[in-house]
Amino acid sequence: MLYLVPTPVGNLQDMTLRAIETLKSVDLILAEDTRTSGVLLQHFDIHTPLKSHHKFNEHETTADIVERLKAGANIALISDAGTPAISDPGFFLVRAAAEADIEIQCLPGATAFVPALVDSGLPNNHFYFEGFLPQKKGRQTRLQYLATLDETFIVYESPFRLVKTLEQLAAMCGDERKASVSREISKVHEETVRGTLAELIRHFKQTPPKGEIVIIVEGRKTKVERDE
Repeated sequence: MLYLVPTPVGNLQDMTLRAIETLKSVDLILAEDTRTSGVLLQHFDIHTPLKSHHKFNEHETTADIVERLKAGANIALISDAGTPAISDPGFFLVRAAAEADIEIQCLPGATAFVPALVDSGLPNNHFYFEGFLPQKKGRQTRLQYLATLDETFIVYESPFRLVKTLEQLAAMCGDERKASVSREISKVHEETVRGTLAELIRHFKQTPPKGEIVIIVEGRKTKVERDE
C-alpha cells in the first residue's frame, strides 16, 4: 500500500490521529526534506525509517520504491507541509504506483489553498487552482489565461515576489478586480487581507509580508454582471 499523508501547514495540532497512526505503522516514510520531517516525526514520537524523496530525485527513486511496494512493503509519502502532489512532489510516484496496480490511499488533511479560498469571501462553488506561476518562461501566458477565467482562481507565491505578482495580475485583470491574500495559514500570525488588487498592492508595499502566501482572485465578470 502507498499512503499519501498530509502534514500540517502551520499548527502541529492540525495533524490527524489517522495520519499519526499511519506513519507509525508503515515500513518506510518518504519525505520531501528529511530534516523538516524529522522534527515533525520526533514531535509525535514516530520512529519509522525515513528516506528522501523530492523533485530532484523522484525520477531516479520511483522505480525502486514501486518494486518495494510490489514486494509487499507499506510506504507513506509526506511533503514538508500540506498534501503530497499539491504543488509538491508526489504525482510522479502516484502515477507509477497506479500503473503497477498498487493500492493507493490518500488521507484527508491540510492543504493551504482550502482555508484561504473559504476565508477570502469570494465565490467558491467553482474555482481554478493554478499553484505556483512559472518564474520566467511561460509566466505571461499563464497570467493572460487566468485573466480570462470566469471562476475564482488560486495562486501560490513567496513573500518576496508577492507585490510583483499582484502588479502583474492587476495589469492583466484590472486594478479593481477583487482578491485576497492569506499568509501564515494555521500559524500564530495568520492573516487574510481582502480588497481590490490595487488596494492589496498599496497595503503590501507599505507592509512587507512574511510567510508563505496564497492569493485568491475573483473571476472575470460578464457584461451583464458589470452592468448590474
